[in-house]
Amino acid sequence: MIQEKNAENSVIVYSRSWCPFCADVRQLFQSYKVNAKFVDLDDIVEGDDIQNALLNMTGFGTVPQVFIGGKFVGGCDDTYSLHQQGKLKSLLESAGARFAE
Repeated sequence: MIQEKNAENSVIVYSRSWCPFCADVRQLFQSYKVNAKFVDLDDIVEGDDIQNALLNMTGFGTVPQVFIGGKFVGGCDDTYSLHQQGKLKSLLESAGARFAE
């Protein structure tokens, strides 16, 4: 299911509503005006199961977990690092992310 969701969305972030790092990533994508899909794991019944599956896939048990173009790019620090290096926008564009006007 995770791989299907990742393939359906050019930018998908698995998060928790109470997580400040998830909020930071949400703000970053809003600043880019990119339509990122956020899956708040505490809002769905199988959220803990999904987080365990993500751990098996990525090796990371924390949130946020950011996927761009179906590929895991990391968490908050990794995403901000891409932004600071000037690589995030081109990565989003190459993944076909849609930007709001």
